[in-house]
Amino acid sequence: MRMRHKPYAVDKLAGHPDIVVFKPILHKGHWAEQFGNSKPICVELGMGRGQFITTNAAKHPENNYIGIEKKNEVVLSALQRVLDSKQSTENLRMLPTNIDYISEIFDKQEIDKLFINFCDPWPKDRHAKRRLTYRNYLNEYKELLKPKAEIIFKTDNRELFDFSIGEFQACGYEIAEITYDLHKLEDPENVMTEYEKKFSDMGVKINRLKAFVL
Repeated sequence: MRMRHKPYAVDKLAGHPDIVVFKPILHKGHWAEQFGNSKPICVELGMGRGQFITTNAAKHPENNYIGIEKKNEVVLSALQRVLDSKQSTENLRMLPTNIDYISEIFDKQEIDKLFINFCDPWPKDRHAKRRLTYRNYLNEYKELLKPKAEIIFKTDNRELFDFSIGEFQACGYEIAEITYDLHKLEDPENVMTEYEKKFSDMGVKINRLKAFVL
């Protein structure tokens, strides 16, 4: 369902500068200073309404979490989620920006872990370059990830998953896990996104890939 435009979203987001960062480029290479600590930095590309990243931030205070989402209205939903829960936001930041600018936001080897959850599959072959697991993106991520850093990719789309496996291999990542039925593993560390829960409740199998930067 397409989210309705909310002209007041920007003002609402701007009212919480401790959580929402409108000019992330200013913090490139200095995210540890922005958080005020040297904890590992975990980034989610396309955080949606924030269920995944806010849950992880609450569950793992030993890490810092940054969620990127380009639509202000969606970021507002994520912000409202964390405000309603009254959880600590010391280790959580939300960036209302386009993922295409990721190299302008983070410096080389600044990210400890990267999550790509249920991104747009762009099913037509001519749109393959737009997929967040296309090799151009994966090579860009490698520059921003620390050595031995982990990247975790989840999707319900088998065609996208199979395509992505080939792209990770072509880019020289070390693939540590490939599963075509994530919930069968009963992984206690898995945190579901909104889409993941919806698809899982419908009986759709979830694919997950874990890879490392060599």
